[in-house]
Order: sequence, then C-alpha cells, then structure tokens
Amino acid sequence: MINTWTRIYRRNKRRRGRLSWESLRLDPWMILLLLIIMGGGLVVLYSASGEAKRLVEAQAIRFIAAFFIMFAIAQIPPQMMLRWAPVFYGAVTLMLIAVDVMGYHAMGAQRWLEIPGLFRFQPSELMKLAMPMMLSAYLARRSLPMNWKDLGVCILLMIIPVGLIADQPDLGTSFLVAATASFVILLAGLSWRIIAFCAVVVAAALPLLWLNMHGYQKQRVLTFINPESDPLGAGWNIIQSKTAIGSGGIYGKGWMEGTQSQLEFLPERHTDFIVAVLGEEFGLIGMLVLLFFYLLIVGRGLYVANKAQDTFGRLLGGSLILTFFVYVFVNIGMVSGLLPVVGVPLPLVSYGGTSSVTLLAGFGILMSIHTHRKLLPR
Repeated sequence: MINTWTRIYRRNKRRRGRLSWESLRLDPWMILLLLIIMGGGLVVLYSASGEAKRLVEAQAIRFIAAFFIMFAIAQIPPQMMLRWAPVFYGAVTLMLIAVDVMGYHAMGAQRWLEIPGLFRFQPSELMKLAMPMMLSAYLARRSLPMNWKDLGVCILLMIIPVGLIADQPDLGTSFLVAATASFVILLAGLSWRIIAFCAVVVAAALPLLWLNMHGYQKQRVLTFINPESDPLGAGWNIIQSKTAIGSGGIYGKGWMEGTQSQLEFLPERHTDFIVAVLGEEFGLIGMLVLLFFYLLIVGRGLYVANKAQDTFGRLLGGSLILTFFVYVFVNIGMVSGLLPVVGVPLPLVSYGGTSSVTLLAGFGILMSIHTHRKLLPR
C-alpha cells in the first residue's frame, strides 16, 4: 500500500514538473544546453578579450536580453506565426530596401538602419527568421513534394532578399539566409530530376558569381587556396589561427595562457576567430567538448522538428536548427582553414549581440513548436 502511494506521488510530481515547463512554453533540455554553451563562451571571451570585463559584462547583458526575447517568442503559437509570416517577410524586405537607399555606412559596408537617438540594427539578421517562416508558410499550404511552379516561387522569394544583402555587401549573412531557404526546400522534398537541374544551374552560375564579387571577397577565396602567398597581409589571419589551434595540442596551454592570442598575434580573437583561442588554451579536448554540446543542441532541435504536428512546424523547425549547424560548421571550418573566411560568428561564443538575439529567437520558435504541439488536433 505504501509503495503504491509512493509511486503515485512520484508520478504526480513528475507531471507537475512537466506542466510547469509547458506552461512557460520552454524546453528544459534546450535551456540547459544553451546555458552551458553561453557560460563556456563567457569564460573563453574573458581570455580572448584580454581580461576586458566590460566586454564580458556587455555580452552577458545581451544574453539576458536575448533570453527574454526567446521567452516572448516561445509564447506565440505556431499557427499565429503561419498567418503573419508573409507580413513579417514583406516588412523585413522593405527594411533591406531602405538599407540600400538610406542605410548607415560603416567599415566599408552599408548594412544598418539607424533609429535617431536610439540604436542601429541589421535588418539582414531578421531575414534569417523571416525567410524560413515565409517559405514554410507557403509550402504548408501546398501538396508535397513540390512541383516546378512551387520551386520557382520559393527561389524567387529567396533571391530578392539574398541579392539585397549581398549588395550591402555582406557575403556571410547572404549565405546564411540562402541556407535557411535551401533547407526548407530540401525538407519539403524534391525529385532527383529537380535536384540534378538545380545542381547544374548552381555550377553554371559560379563564374557569374565570381565576376560580381567585390575585390576583397575574391581575395578571401584566393587566400583560402594559398594563404602563404601573402603571409603578412591577406593570409595573416588564417595562418595565425591555424598556428594557435595546432599549438594547443591535445590538452591545451591552459586558460589565459595562450601565446598567439595573449600576445595579440591572432586578429579578431574575440569575435570570428574565438574558436582558435579555445583550441590553443583548451586543446583538442576542449574543442571536442564544445562540439559535443553543439551536437546535442542540434539533435534536440531535430527531435523537436520531427515531433511537430504540422508541415509548417516541421519545415520551420528543421530549417532553423540546420542553419544553426551551418553556423558552427562554417565558423570552425574557416578558422581551421577548411573554408574561406566569410565572417560567420561562432554561435553563442563569439562576441556580438545581434547574432545572439537572432539565434535565441530561433530557439524560441523551436520551443513554441515543441510546447504548443498538444494544442493542435491530432
């Protein structure tokens, strides 16, 4: 009798715990993994920034603000996102046009809109969310796998903002926006004929893309092929980055004991190249631990997307978490010399507020898909 009541008490306790998280529309496992990544990121940032407490504090404040945004987005039902996706997409596209006409110019690029007396922001970051939402909403109302007409509409919806972002110029963000759209299209299902046709078109477009690239973008590609051709100029970043990672060995030199980073040989060490600092100070073991937690996040995100109860949730959730994987893959690939440098930050580790807010907003969408699924008809 006592054992029976004990089992009932434990079962009800577990249910109350689940209900509390569901009532907040949050996924406790995803929250835990994100906090681990962000906590470790702040530790590495402190060393990479030369013990600059103000940068660490600013990053922590941005994380807190991003968490509130994630929580707010998690409360929005996926069906409401489905209805408002075209409006969101249209508004962000208009912002990108406004950037082209009257955007704030800095560091050789025109990527920001300025609210006088308040702040500046990059509308291209919002397109990382608006693009998959728009394509997922469009395809959710179509029969899948898609036909040629639907594919053409999706490509048109993708090309317009990607072209506007590339013209700013911002090759890294335009690539990520194109990746979010491509993942939605692939997850929707394509015949092998369509895949083969798209592959031929992309291959044929590469020479045209090269001709329209800016001079510094071409230099990045050439430096990727042979960084030693200009070791004190364009090849400096990648050479120092690979030196830092290699010198860390298996166990690393110890926190704040790296030579390439602490002696300022490594440029952009607190932003795009922060993983080189991690590799030098914590070695192969530290890199593998970071990758392990990233893979856990990706796995959890794919699980959430797979359990979604409608096409919109599956396409949107799958594209968002796969884009997160692209962030990790491209950043580590470019820092280790496996990919050209395109200016993609390491998620939730590199210093910067805009990308962190966008990423956590995406996780808010994933949590909304996960926690609202029981409210949908089975």
